[in-house]
Amino acid sequence: MFTGIVEELGEVTAVETLDDACRFRLRGPVVTEGAKHGDSIAVNGVCLTVVDHEDDEFTADVMAETLNRSSLGVLKPGSRVNLERPMAVGERLGGHIVQGHVDGTGEILERKPSEHWELVRISLPADLTRYVVEKGSITVDGISLTVVDAGPDHFTVSLIPTTLALTTLGHKQPGDPVNLEVDVIAKYVERMLGDRAWGAAG
Repeated sequence: MFTGIVEELGEVTAVETLDDACRFRLRGPVVTEGAKHGDSIAVNGVCLTVVDHEDDEFTADVMAETLNRSSLGVLKPGSRVNLERPMAVGERLGGHIVQGHVDGTGEILERKPSEHWELVRISLPADLTRYVVEKGSITVDGISLTVVDAGPDHFTVSLIPTTLALTTLGHKQPGDPVNLEVDVIAKYVERMLGDRAWGAAG
């Protein structure tokens, strides 16, 4: 379980392409401190398992399903990535409940800079539209954000200077893909209401 509060902006140092997977080596001094084999680290919002680590780098295997569902497949050596360790029990939940299970990808459509913040418009897959509401929560590349406006095929978020400086969203441009994870609570509510409606009808 994660919070969507990025701990550091890491870097991909190597990519090894396998038959039906990839092995990434990533640099992240903060998230590798005390890391061990089997630990979880979110990379651009995708929960990955540490295979091994040395100094300030760790490796993680990414299977074909994850590559197809997320934007991790476009990463290459030198790519910057958002990194976050799982939330520790008893700590404050600074963002919102994030599982690290990407629901789909969007694309940066437009950036509108202002003096103290920036408005970013992102495309939204049709099957995720029902989960995204104005002032609701969404995870973009592992970053917990509040939806400013939700349209039929897009949504907007406002980024403060800290987010622009310390995450990938400060560097991505129109046309770049981003990982999206909708609020898991919305999915549970949909399922429960759907079962109730089915029971009443049946």
